[in-house]
Amino acid sequence: VQLVESGGGLVQPGGSLRLSCAASGFIFSNYAMSWYRQAPGKEREWVATIYWPGGSADYADSTKGRFTISRDNAKNTVYLQMNSLKFEDTAVYYCSAVVGIGRSWGQGTQVFVSS
Repeated sequence: VQLVESGGGLVQPGGSLRLSCAASGFIFSNYAMSWYRQAPGKEREWVATIYWPGGSADYADSTKGRFTISRDNAKNTVYLQMNSLKFEDTAVYYCSAVVGIGRSWGQGTQVFVSS
């Protein structure tokens, strides 16, 4: 299993970013995909999950209405569209999936919200 995130960067409050996660090494369309984040000095927290088949999604209360998770099974890629970003969204964002008996993680991509 390999998960490679991209798309992080520096953004002003109220701005937007779209994160991508390219997956390989497993049958992508068979698995739910999730995003997590870890802010400095805090524990890693769940952000959102998208399921398949169906494409339904769940969101943490802190991101609901601002973030949208989506997937492109043809590209083996999951996305996280982040709008109305706040200072408290600053974190390293990780793509994740449970494949087999363990949860796999990408290396993370840094999002920094600052004016």
